[in-house]
Amino acid sequence: MEHFLMTLGAALGEHIEVEVFSPSAAFSACTQPLPYLPGNRPLSPGRLSVGIECGNGASRYLQAELRVIGDYLVAAETIPADSLIGAAMLEVREGDLGRLPSRTLHDPDTAVGKLATRTLRAGQPIQTHQLRELPLVERRQRVTIEAQGNGFRVSREGQALEDGSLGEEVRVRLASRQVLTAVVVARGRLAIDY
Repeated sequence: MEHFLMTLGAALGEHIEVEVFSPSAAFSACTQPLPYLPGNRPLSPGRLSVGIECGNGASRYLQAELRVIGDYLVAAETIPADSLIGAAMLEVREGDLGRLPSRTLHDPDTAVGKLATRTLRAGQPIQTHQLRELPLVERRQRVTIEAQGNGFRVSREGQALEDGSLGEEVRVRLASRQVLTAVVVARGRLAIDY
């Protein structure tokens, strides 16, 4: 069973540790043991049940602990909300990934250049929902809206009614007071496709 979990766990990280717990009840011999994960659930770090199908049609269940040791990001210092994240503000630590929140970031490149959505304490693991993209369009900013279609291209100016990052939809008010929704394509530029 340990080999089974080590093989499956290889996709989760480079350093895998498996501990199989002794069953509380005595089992009879299992002639052709075939381990499996009950319910066809994906393997994840932590404590889990592993089924063992025996050649005689009987199944047994054992408890195991799967630890994936790997790198994760923490705040190297207290980072105030709305701060732009720089590489010096981050620290990479190594530890048991199964004991961390599931959305913890592992690569500094996924955090550098983003904004903190809340204050991050020094040593706190950084999670995806605690960061957001740097807005390329800000509320009340004068923006250019480009509309293009088959054989035409039109450009107008308007005022953004909300912040937006690359690829996000933003409402824009034109001089005629008409409100459109357009997609952020660059700093101060939005696009509408027809």
